[in-house]
Amino acid sequence: MNHVALHDAPNAVFAALADPTRRRVLRLVAERGPTSATLLERELPVSRQAIVKHLAVLNRAGLVSGQRAGQEVRYALVSRSLDEVSDWIAEIGSRWDERLARLHQLMLEQTSATEDR
Repeated sequence: MNHVALHDAPNAVFAALADPTRRRVLRLVAERGPTSATLLERELPVSRQAIVKHLAVLNRAGLVSGQRAGQEVRYALVSRSLDEVSDWIAEIGSRWDERLARLHQLMLEQTSATEDR
């Protein structure tokens, strides 16, 4: 199982999720639990081979893991990479919230100073 380095997680996840079919594959894996490319093929408008390729990209990004079960590979969601990206997005959001709060405060101060004139 391939895992991306922590600092590469957001890039790998965003790159993997840039494709709408991969997002749908990931959603189906998350909803159904461990599943195979053959089972996913029934719900997607692409070939089994294309699904396997999408699953490989998701696997490299650390979003799914494959476990061989007989002749098929069952893929399951690995939430760790999504958690890391979610934390990264929350950190960026927090920084913007702080900047906007400072901007808001500055505007209030300027408005107050203008009214005092």
